[in-house]
Amino acid sequence: MSDKTPIPVLGRLAVQLKLITPDQLATALREQGPGSETRLGAILVERGFINERQLEKLMTVQRDLVAKHRAKKAAALGKPANEAAAPPRSERVSKPVSAGPGPAAPKQSPPVAEAPVREAPSAASAPVGAAPEAAPAPQPAPAPQAVAAPPAQPLVIDEENSLRLSIAPPTDAHRERLHQLLGDGVQSGASDIHIHAGATPKQRVDGELTVMSPTPTPVDEAEALVAAALRDDERAYLAANGELDFCLDVPGVGRFRGNAYRQQRGFDATFRSISPKPPTLEELGLPATLSKFTEYHQGMVLITGPAGCGKSATLAALVDKINEERDEHILTVEDPIEVIHPSKKCLVNQRAAGRHTASFARALRGALREDPDIIVIGELRDLETISLAMTAAETGHFVLATLHTNNAVRTINRMIGAFPSAEQGQVRTMLSDSLRAVVSQRLVPRKNGGGRVPALEILVLNRAISNLVREEKTVQIRSAIQTGKNQGMCLLEQSLNDLVKEGVVDKEVALRFAEEKKLITG
Repeated sequence: MSDKTPIPVLGRLAVQLKLITPDQLATALREQGPGSETRLGAILVERGFINERQLEKLMTVQRDLVAKHRAKKAAALGKPANEAAAPPRSERVSKPVSAGPGPAAPKQSPPVAEAPVREAPSAASAPVGAAPEAAPAPQPAPAPQAVAAPPAQPLVIDEENSLRLSIAPPTDAHRERLHQLLGDGVQSGASDIHIHAGATPKQRVDGELTVMSPTPTPVDEAEALVAAALRDDERAYLAANGELDFCLDVPGVGRFRGNAYRQQRGFDATFRSISPKPPTLEELGLPATLSKFTEYHQGMVLITGPAGCGKSATLAALVDKINEERDEHILTVEDPIEVIHPSKKCLVNQRAAGRHTASFARALRGALREDPDIIVIGELRDLETISLAMTAAETGHFVLATLHTNNAVRTINRMIGAFPSAEQGQVRTMLSDSLRAVVSQRLVPRKNGGGRVPALEILVLNRAISNLVREEKTVQIRSAIQTGKNQGMCLLEQSLNDLVKEGVVDKEVALRFAEEKKLITG
């Protein structure tokens, strides 16, 4: 494309409002080609760069820019503003998908496309007044590569469905208090720190929730402490939606994954402490044999278990092992980004759903065109994400992901059950071919309050187990795991029983975690 090729207004607005990157705009313009009748907006939607609602709002901003420019021109010529502001019939749009950019401004007037647009609080909800007036003199249209690359896309706020809650801005004193609470939690070895409006701050140590301070946190102070953990755009998102996942780095204290939410008394937040660097299997108390699950070049390995069982830490340890030993491209999709993986032997790119990409599904669709060798998914949340993960595993990628299920058999049934019944036969075949292993994990209290130790259920899909999955005989998988010890498999109860025999865990505790209690014989 020639440097002199003008860029449509819609494309510039999409970049300036950080809905797309300059590279994505250049790709769409190349696909549109000179003289093409296909509109740029339709191409952006078709490629998955924006959705229909974002396109509709882009068109609204574009029409307002055109109207403002025409009104200004009319004022200069002494015409009524409403006469000049009304766009001709050819510029009106009925369906956003088929919409394209507005027509180019007349040569004798300043080009509308040159009007800079102030950064809106939310890219998808740019207010009408977000665009200043057009430049006073005509300027040549810049080429796509001349547009500065935007930073991470701000959180998208749906103003139409916003709760419109009010959150007071924090002070430095509130930030200091928050950092003190988080620091005290880290010093105590807490995995989670809770701030609750009208209740005492609490922390979870070795799975037990304990009081950090006997004094309840007033509602207004709790709100300020929650606000102190957030950036401006995150506070706006929380006020609009009533809940938010985020990450917080506190220098000298640590990194935390947070969730803020509104409840009947006020705003609360929970902070999960994250390792400042990727942990190792040894540091997590996991067997070194798990490292064999990093040697696959195709297929899928799932880390499962209930909330708070250490799935994310185990996943991070496996990713770090790959990062140290293989020369490949690792692409992660998380919400939010937890453990930071610096590139070692591998090239590592980490993307946050909702900030760097609209969703897990959209990121995974894009990932198939981004030449990854390993795709890491923070959580398989829905049908579309599960389907795309299986497709990626089938098309030559190695996929690592987590899933909230209690054991290996339920994991397989959950993956299959997410699909409509008419598709489940095909899904069974796909899963039997692509799934390599399932590691189901629990954190079990040690004897005498000495912390917690992981207990594992490990399923490795050999030919026999793949046939059981394909033939809808998953109820027989537990028996196959029980007899597959020489292939590295074990039931959760076998792992618990070994911990009891070694004197690490009390038998009563092991029985509490076991599903088949007769297997606990230690």
